[in-house]
Amino acid sequence: MIGALARLLGETLGSPGHAVESTDDEPAPPRELIAIGERVAAALAARGVAPDEPVHVRIGNRPSDLGALLGIWRSGAVAVPVHVAAAPTTVERLHRRTQARFLVDGDRLDILASAPPAARPLLRDAALVIFTSGSTGEPKGVVIGHQPLADKLAVLDRLLGVRAHDTVLVPLQLTFIFGLWVGLLALLRGARLVLVPRFSRDAIDSRRGDATVLAGVPSMFRALLAEPAPRLPALRMILTGGEVLSPKLADQMRRLTPAIYDLYGLTETGSCDFCLLPADQPGGFGTIGAPTERVTFRIAQDGAPVASSETGELQVRTPFGMLGYLDAPELTQASFSDGYFKTGDLARLTTNGRVELVGRAKDIVSRGGHKIAPLEIDNLLAEHPDVAAALCAGVPDERLGEVIHAVVVARAGARLDGAALREWLLTRTERYKVPDVFHFRDALPAGATGKADRRAVAMNASPVKNVP
Repeated sequence: MIGALARLLGETLGSPGHAVESTDDEPAPPRELIAIGERVAAALAARGVAPDEPVHVRIGNRPSDLGALLGIWRSGAVAVPVHVAAAPTTVERLHRRTQARFLVDGDRLDILASAPPAARPLLRDAALVIFTSGSTGEPKGVVIGHQPLADKLAVLDRLLGVRAHDTVLVPLQLTFIFGLWVGLLALLRGARLVLVPRFSRDAIDSRRGDATVLAGVPSMFRALLAEPAPRLPALRMILTGGEVLSPKLADQMRRLTPAIYDLYGLTETGSCDFCLLPADQPGGFGTIGAPTERVTFRIAQDGAPVASSETGELQVRTPFGMLGYLDAPELTQASFSDGYFKTGDLARLTTNGRVELVGRAKDIVSRGGHKIAPLEIDNLLAEHPDVAAALCAGVPDERLGEVIHAVVVARAGARLDGAALREWLLTRTERYKVPDVFHFRDALPAGATGKADRRAVAMNASPVKNVP
């Protein structure tokens, strides 16, 4: 059975429209992407891919990535996006989790294993498994269904009004749901889609003459506005989300265009559960606005809604959410309360009815739009032969939202060097997960009970970088 996204993407590429472009590659006409999809689907079928079987797909914001996704979906399989620059250890870990037999890169099919993975009922009618960091330090596989995401695209189409004559510039990676839905929505409307493989000011400047829609996380806009704002004369809309948008940055972004759509949502909830509309700005800056179509919410504490204006956990109920976490039914069940997904974000309701985020109940670090579990970095640092213990935390940063500080304790007799430790980490994980600042101490900070105190890492953060 062919899923809704396969039909939607196939019909969209089959209609008259613009080529998909990249700031690094040649444009790809829709017929070329359809041909890639046909070759991928045929190759998977020849190898006996099973319905709902997970298939890894290398993603690098290349036009061919969309053809690869189309082919996987047309084969009846489930796409597992893996970034082209992912560390080998990350790729191996994801493979252990999915047990996938196949890897698609453009129209090339590589064999990862001979034995098929066990059937998973959760993957029935699934389109994607997107891995996102969790509070346990182990990435969680969020299973996204075809129909829920297709239905969410229809909601976003009505909300945002992307037009056929737009040029939509996307520096967001298609491995994440934000970048993926923006790209699919642009294609759905027949707009010109321009993918940016590596965000930089030069990449944005290269399209400054025709970009009408620009999507990015706030840290991207901080970088763009750190120098005199780039001239984007055709820009009519900014789509932003992935981290909190400060009123100061929002005000600066209005130099580019006053039409800013500030979106809040999680991979698990299908993205974009709240939106602060341009009509509610600038007065609404500092909040995430109001829920989007068919989304309801509550602010709760200990399973019960809090009184108006009091702080509690933001919980979201939506028909567009995930099917569940891959191979983790207990975690899936624990993530909901009375049908509401527990976001882990602390929030309160303002007097005018908007939702304001006031903190996070979990320790997840949001660095430049990337969500990072500090425990994952703790564990990785602990694998170094000269490290006795490590503890990481997020520290507020004007440019990136948060940066990672690590307190590291050396083994007896060992001497650690910050630069060497950074190079060691870069061979084992993605660059954005490597701590920005190392503090070398005799012991980890501890609370009153003697347990390691992660909050103390952030509270006592020192500006001294990378020194033993």
